[in-house]
Amino acid sequence: MSAAEARNNTTKEDSSNPGPPHYLKSGFDPQTGIYHSINKLGDQHKIPTRPDLDIATYVLSHFPHPHHAESKIALIDSATNQQFTYAWLQRSIRSLAKGLYHTLGVSKGDVVFVLSPNSLLYPTICLAVFSIGAILTTANPLNTKSEIAKQVSDSGAMLAISAPEELHKLVPTGVPTILISRKPNKDSSSLSIEELIESSHNLYQLPQVKLVQSDTAAILYSSGTTGTSKGVVLTHAHFIADVALLRWTVDVSSAQNDVFLCFLPIFHIYGLSFFALGLFCVGTTTVVMKKYEFHAMLQAVKTHKVNNIPAVPPVILGLVKYTSKAGFESELSSLRRVTTGAAPLSKEVDDGFRKMFPWVELRQAYGLTEICGAATFSPTHKEAKARSGSSGMLIPSFCAMVVDTETGKPLPPYREGELWLKSPSIMKGYLGNVEATAATIDSDGWLKTGDLCYFDEDGFLFIVDRIKELIKHNGYQVAPAELEAILLNHPSILDAAVIPVENDETGQIPMAYVVKAVGSELSEDQVIKFVADQVAPYKKVRIVSFTSAIPRSSSGKILRKNLVSQSKQKFISKL
Repeated sequence: MSAAEARNNTTKEDSSNPGPPHYLKSGFDPQTGIYHSINKLGDQHKIPTRPDLDIATYVLSHFPHPHHAESKIALIDSATNQQFTYAWLQRSIRSLAKGLYHTLGVSKGDVVFVLSPNSLLYPTICLAVFSIGAILTTANPLNTKSEIAKQVSDSGAMLAISAPEELHKLVPTGVPTILISRKPNKDSSSLSIEELIESSHNLYQLPQVKLVQSDTAAILYSSGTTGTSKGVVLTHAHFIADVALLRWTVDVSSAQNDVFLCFLPIFHIYGLSFFALGLFCVGTTTVVMKKYEFHAMLQAVKTHKVNNIPAVPPVILGLVKYTSKAGFESELSSLRRVTTGAAPLSKEVDDGFRKMFPWVELRQAYGLTEICGAATFSPTHKEAKARSGSSGMLIPSFCAMVVDTETGKPLPPYREGELWLKSPSIMKGYLGNVEATAATIDSDGWLKTGDLCYFDEDGFLFIVDRIKELIKHNGYQVAPAELEAILLNHPSILDAAVIPVENDETGQIPMAYVVKAVGSELSEDQVIKFVADQVAPYKKVRIVSFTSAIPRSSSGKILRKNLVSQSKQKFISKL
């Protein structure tokens, strides 16, 4: 929904009061043009300012009491049912830290590269690396050998930790590598994390490592969906702030006995924040899937009585599109809460989910790797339901501006502009890229997100689209996300993506890639008419291509650059 449409949907009483009292509910200060969070942190959630605190110490200090830690389950493998208690997890972190330091020579400032899908040992690896002052960098197992070689080189990794099936991708880099787990029926000469944990319990204690919050903790690489992948430098302070705020979001929206499901990749900031750090501070149990697969997810929910799932929009869409037809509702009867982030969820899919699963609380959040997690969240189910399609409200410690992309001036509620953010968790910068850092963070510390957005009168954020992805047609701006939301409302369309295609007469025209339901005879003309009946003429989809799948990043974002490249090769004759 555009800002103009949202403004027209407000009551006459609201729209008649445009002055400062009206803005007060939104947290907007008309004097400065800044939106402030109207949510407050309690004392138990305040961000620690002690300079000599590191993220591993902070997380471990919030583990359950030792008396409960021996029996409290922290992690469960969804495939094997292997379980780790909080006590075992704590011992394994300390043992691995000693093994990395004493056996492999990893010390403060060294970069450790991790290449693996989700596993029960992934959180242990992350926290062990953090605890000795080393720097974590993670990669998507789907990356090619050349992409991995580039990241290993760019980050300066001195050690790699790999899943056995990914080892071949690291061989060309020459970086010393150990496996996460033993390779069955293979040469046992390759050291594994499992063996290092088992053999390091009795090693000498770690020397006192002097760590401060400003020390670098991780270099996480952006997905590169809109440009070249860059290393985001995050400090211990950034992670401490992120985890403190995540504890607040979980406490205000969940129960301590919730069972979470992890299929989000832990190598991504979303998964890392939740499943390697934040949830341990709340004492919950997490069921870990190696990777997302729809039917395996349903089975995991049913088997383990999962009631809380952090997800991404494609998962929500899948539940809406497939569940009712297949009769899976009963398998999700234990589910109580779902949070979605990493990409905007359209109002149409939001409403469809709530209608299909009325017993489930659905909340949206907004975050970026560059801010080390989330910036907005809907604290209550009532608020989230009342603002369908919204990404929530600013969480404590965050402030924002909506900046006019032409004048550079801050804008009030219901005016669309670029979202700028400021908080203690804003990244240090892009590794070795001063120019890109300066283009993203201004001299006052505001991070320019590149997202077109607006706030409503109550301080709820609505993401319209990526500014760089807007389609310029005859001088008008067309948001691909708006057209995608319309397409996904068609009963025969399972997924869709809209991209710009260059055109000599109009500049650009919208083109849709569509995944249609099995057995559907939906035609290109029918798709074009379906959209044309619901939008202004300049927004109409002009070209349709049917495809088997929409390419997406690990966080669910559409890989438009892949589709743009594909369209140039296939459809140049139609322009």
